[in-house]
Amino acid sequence: MKLVVVGGTGLIGSKVVALLRARGHDAVPASPGSGVNTLTGEGLAQALAGADVVVDVANSPSFEDKAVLEFFETSGRNLLAAEKEAGVKHHVALSVVGTDKLAESGYFRAKIAQEALIRKGGVPYTIVQATQFFEFLGAIAQAGAQGDTVHLSSAFIQPIASDDVAEAVADAALAAPINGVVETAGPDRLRMSDLMTRYFALTHDTRKIVSDPAAGYFGAKLADDTLVPAGQARLGKIDLETWLAKSQTKR
Repeated sequence: MKLVVVGGTGLIGSKVVALLRARGHDAVPASPGSGVNTLTGEGLAQALAGADVVVDVANSPSFEDKAVLEFFETSGRNLLAAEKEAGVKHHVALSVVGTDKLAESGYFRAKIAQEALIRKGGVPYTIVQATQFFEFLGAIAQAGAQGDTVHLSSAFIQPIASDDVAEAVADAALAAPINGVVETAGPDRLRMSDLMTRYFALTHDTRKIVSDPAAGYFGAKLADDTLVPAGQARLGKIDLETWLAKSQTKR
């Protein structure tokens, strides 16, 4: 089976390509570096020729509100149109758990728009919504930094390793489209401030964490359950300590 992975050279995409190839499939990474540009449409028809499945794990190069919305809307329209022309049977996209509850954030408004395009795009689909990656914890801490303190929400968070996300995406790509959403999350659910306390201890970060129920999340307010799955979810196997030990070994 031929599967084209858009964003196939990035953090998740490269892992998805490796998993699909290990299972005996023809997985083709597509990115601007390989001559495929979803914003302009360049190279799309050639890349998708003969493809059974398209996996979209690409992310916007800019998180500025207008730029990120333009990226996901334009790329989404171009990609879905090319898939229909090529006769692609399954569109798989990576999104974020809680996206529909985070419309105050420009980035998540763009993800909402992307998901809406997929639902109306005319190609059978599966949307894999993942919780925050462990690789993103440093950015979350930095967003709440105020000098030597870090102000963080007391809402729940259930972060996941990128390896587990890639496995969920690969499994979805090899299954039949569900025309709906699959949620995946890490094995442990903690208050954000408690999780970051654990993360800081492991990384020897001496900044003080302040648990603040009013603290925002990249421009959005959080309820207790905004960032965690609403119901039954696929749980990853890798916990924070295992992920950190593995990532430090790679350095």
